[in-house]
Amino acid sequence: MVAQTLPRPRQRRLRRGLYLLPSLFTLGNIFLGFYAVVRALREDYRVAGIAIIAAAVLDALDGRIARLTGTESEFGKQYDSLADVLTFGSAPALVAYLWGLHEIPRLGWLVCFFFIVCGATRLARFNVQTRVVDSRYFAGLPIPAAAGVVATFLLVAPDRDARLWLDGVLLVALVTVGLLMVSTFRYPSFKKIDFAKRRSYRLALLLAAMLALVVYRPSIVLATLAVLYTLSGPALWALGRVRRPGARGAGET
Repeated sequence: MVAQTLPRPRQRRLRRGLYLLPSLFTLGNIFLGFYAVVRALREDYRVAGIAIIAAAVLDALDGRIARLTGTESEFGKQYDSLADVLTFGSAPALVAYLWGLHEIPRLGWLVCFFFIVCGATRLARFNVQTRVVDSRYFAGLPIPAAAGVVATFLLVAPDRDARLWLDGVLLVALVTVGLLMVSTFRYPSFKKIDFAKRRSYRLALLLAAMLALVVYRPSIVLATLAVLYTLSGPALWALGRVRRPGARGAGET
């Protein structure tokens, strides 16, 4: 009723503003991805990792804001996907390469390239499956989560040194999350969480405890959360197979 009393030019300006709001979050996403590469070029890998994590937060917010304001559009979806390829595909791969994988001849940049290709493939598949999959789950590891694995690794081990085993860990991590991105494992999307619904006060205590842990040991806690979410897809798949032994037998024939 209130919207009908507004002059039509004002309604159009308000509508344009609402469409602009999610795009501003996407623009911030792109900026932080580029900034992460800039900081990596200056060998400030901790800040580069923080920038990628902050970009993931903006990426989660732009879609939710678009849904809440009713401003979802095909342009916004494509713009967001292109931004994700840059911020969560190219940026983490380049930062990882600059961090130390450039010291591994050929294999280092090939693995980084593999990560980018898997991320782009994951996004392309997501764009064509948005209307046919269960919105409660993602098919394959989301690319922001994959980038988060790289970012939290940089938080835990930001210093470049001669420890070759760290290069090996990062190589394995890039290949693993790349394969998980193009897999069919289901990952919770958290899109159906109703923040306006009444919940037990115990949840507030749990959230407060988690926040305290993040503040106390941010790198360790964020890395643990990234690894747990990454492993949740295969874990849910394995749990489903155990609960349905008949399905497992059918799959093995």
